[in-house]
Amino acid sequence: MHAGKWRVRSVAGVAALAFTVATPVATAATPAPSDGPAATAAATAQTSNGPFLADVDYATWQRDVKAVIDVARPYIEQRTANTGGKKQAIVLDIDNTSLETDFHYFWEIPTPAVKPVLDLATYAESRGVDIFFVTARPGIIYSLTEYNLERVGFPVDGLYVRDLPDLFHEVSKYKTDKRTEIEAKGYTIIANIGNNTTDLVGGHAEKTFKLPDYDGDLS
Repeated sequence: MHAGKWRVRSVAGVAALAFTVATPVATAATPAPSDGPAATAAATAQTSNGPFLADVDYATWQRDVKAVIDVARPYIEQRTANTGGKKQAIVLDIDNTSLETDFHYFWEIPTPAVKPVLDLATYAESRGVDIFFVTARPGIIYSLTEYNLERVGFPVDGLYVRDLPDLFHEVSKYKTDKRTEIEAKGYTIIANIGNNTTDLVGGHAEKTFKLPDYDGDLS
């Protein structure tokens, strides 16, 4: 699944998501999930085994993600202490980095945030860092993806999805090119966070943080 984000599980999922985007009235009529500790506990109980991932334990995954973010946070604190007036950015992957994609069925909208990553993003934003998302998701679900990220609390200063020309390039090259575009806007990318090597290779970030993918078991 390393190069297969939105290739293997995508046919039925993208069709359903495209239908959702094309029918905003039906989407608006769907009640938003309740917030609060009870809802969080219910979501955790529901996804503890995951609808797709019998071999990946949800609690273990959350613990492993937190261990990485616990290293990233003091770095972000130190790196943002004195910016010298320069614009700083963090780049985030989406699936199983920012959103719990593989632990929820595609019709569960919005997909919940990966809480440690959300906490880091909101902390970085509070220190003047802009948050960009670079994903291999197809352009047809741009609006739905943006809605999902904002609905679960992420600051979104930029979102890059794969349009038709991008499909002719490897995911790693596409993501590197998008980081280059962010730098061209005058940003220093102080951190790039993803759960797949294709999210992180290619440079154009001061530091990378890799979340677990368990040898490709997570997309």
